Amino acid sequence: MNNDIISIISVSELKALYKAADLLILDVSNGKEAQSNYNQKHVDGAIFVDLNSQLADIKEDVSIGGRHPLPSIENFSKLLSSIGITAEKHIVLYDDKYGSNAAARMWWMLKSIGHEKVQVLNGGLQEAEKHNFLINSKIVSPIPATEYEIEKWKLPLATIDEVENASINQDGLIIDVREAQRFNGEVEPIDLIAGHIPNAINIPFASNLDENGLFLSSEKLKEKYKSIFENKKSSEIIVHCGSGVTACHTLLAMAYAGFEIPKLYVGSWSEWSRNDKPLAVGKSLFNKSPQ
Repeated sequence: MNNDIISIISVSELKALYKAADLLILDVSNGKEAQSNYNQKHVDGAIFVDLNSQLADIKEDVSIGGRHPLPSIENFSKLLSSIGITAEKHIVLYDDKYGSNAAARMWWMLKSIGHEKVQVLNGGLQEAEKHNFLINSKIVSPIPATEYEIEKWKLPLATIDEVENASINQDGLIIDVREAQRFNGEVEPIDLIAGHIPNAINIPFASNLDENGLFLSSEKLKEKYKSIFENKKSSEIIVHCGSGVTACHTLLAMAYAGFEIPKLYVGSWSEWSRNDKPLAVGKSLFNKSPQ
């Protein structure tokens, strides 16, 4: 994959460019207290973006698109314009989780509309605090920009029908990035049914991180996923999670390692498990997920 800009940025690298005129920092923290937490403290100059209301089009019927369907192109364009994002802006995203799952979701969305300069802060807010980045509670009022013209989502997406075909076709590969206990069907804390999509393998997103909660080096991630990309084209690989958010963490890791970005199944387990589709339980046969 030929990236003009590395997908992940360290705190020290952000410090070096943080006063640049074209830089825009976004806090994409998620959860019931995300807005109030942002109001109390955030990276200096960061603008808050809400996963549920701005980066998803949540519907009452979760069986249609899952728990976090993508917003329409039109609404995403309006969001970007409202917070001052133009095609020339250098966007750095973070959230308050070391895994940076919500930040990774917006990274995927920006990459998918063709935005070139977008990175995720490695370690998020905690890592910024740890390394004495300026943190405060000053609320930033975004300066709206002209309309961000978007044609379509350009990165590959998988529909539930494509996933069903892959679940019975050995030529396809479905990667489930949820925790092993959820994949195995031992527990299900969020969705209605435990288990996984038949023919899927389990590579938990947490295995992209080291013991400190930071992304593994690009070299280690390349070694981790090398066997997958040697045996499959990116177009044959579908990545999913519970609701299409955490899967973007693994897509980010793959891009950081230099691989082409596979298909994202946004509906994920939250959609699949509500549509009377076949279910499986038990451990993945995949045994090459390294640490």
